[in-house]
Amino acid sequence: MEVILLERVAKLGQMGEVVRVKDGFARNFLLKRGKALRATADNRSKFDGMKADLEARNLQAKGEATKVAEKIDGRNVVVLRQASETGQLFGSVTVRDIIASFESDGLTISRSQVLLDAPIKTIGKHTIAIAVHPEVEVGVSVTVARSADEAERINRGEDISTRQEDQDAAAEALAAAGEFFDPEAQHDDEPREEAASEK
Repeated sequence: MEVILLERVAKLGQMGEVVRVKDGFARNFLLKRGKALRATADNRSKFDGMKADLEARNLQAKGEATKVAEKIDGRNVVVLRQASETGQLFGSVTVRDIIASFESDGLTISRSQVLLDAPIKTIGKHTIAIAVHPEVEVGVSVTVARSADEAERINRGEDISTRQEDQDAAAEALAAAGEFFDPEAQHDDEPREEAASEK
């Protein structure tokens, strides 16, 4: 089906372009949400009449979105979750959790604005994009941790993938191995080689 876009749609086109899309996508998303019109002769003339108004509304919305984008650009959101020792979450962090974190800071964003391809399933710092307007997109970091203390350590750049006890045990094992394999020690193979060369 051919449609006329009434606003910029990511990976599809700019306002005013006539694009061919699948019928289901057009009916269930573009037409239903007022993002496009069917590309008929009547609708083309109708679009030409309302083009100036659409562009003015788009500029106004873009200006407001830019102000919101300045507030949230580069922001770090902390989400606390239970996780295993290896850092795998018992569950996941979804769009709903990210929206709730923003609402606790007094900012309101909608589900469709959060561009999260798949739920976050590991502890650490993750970067996601938020499209406050079809033409305005900002980056936000989401720190997923087991506790507030761990979140601070992650934000400082510490590696929390291994437990402190494991790091201590590894250091002790390395020291013991260094004592066991002393480089200055005599090897048993050396005298045999000398004896073989004398014969």
